Amino acid sequence: MAAEGPTREEPPSSAEGDRPVESRRAYESPLRRQQAAMTRERIVATAVEMVRAFPTWDWDGLTIRELARRAEVNESTIYRYFGNERRLRDTVMHRLLEEAGVDLDELRLENFADVVGRMFDYLSAFPTPTPTHEDPTFVGIDERRRGALVAAVSTAAATTWSPGESELAAAMLDMFWHVPTHERLMGTWNLDRERAVRAARWAITLIETAIRDGNGPGDPDPATDGD
Repeated sequence: MAAEGPTREEPPSSAEGDRPVESRRAYESPLRRQQAAMTRERIVATAVEMVRAFPTWDWDGLTIRELARRAEVNESTIYRYFGNERRLRDTVMHRLLEEAGVDLDELRLENFADVVGRMFDYLSAFPTPTPTHEDPTFVGIDERRRGALVAAVSTAAATTWSPGESELAAAMLDMFWHVPTHERLMGTWNLDRERAVRAARWAITLIETAIRDGNGPGDPDPATDGD
């Protein structure tokens, strides 16, 4: 029997086979792109939901494994869209800023107060962090400190301030007495002690001057608000 020669592959007999492969791929690609975009959006939306449930900005729980489970996709799918966990978190942070209406490229000193206001409105939807210290000693000294600040503001104010207005001014001063402020100035901004103290003194002096000039935050007394 003579050896069979190499066989030639016959073209598909179906009507679809009459179209070039490139044509079929071009025809199908919009649908594939739409499906890919929907999958990517589901992953990002699920990640944002996870972050919103965290009591702090500690994102240790935002792992690719846990995200894949909640978004009902394979871990490889997340890696395909984002490459690694860092890029995933960057994407989530960008989405959070978008939802808060914050555009860092458009940040100006004159609109910074509005930006902070939008951030506070947005963050108010997140779980309230549990106080760091629940020990009666720390709770007690914190209450005394806040009371002393409110009394100091009320005493120094050029005019009679409402309790609400004094409390707001005292709350701003309290930020410089708070450990996280110290950590951010010296850790994040890499300020040494002298520069950190100089910056804090400058800001406190501005607030003190406003208090003595009667230029308060304008918060009405809750007891008389709306009268």
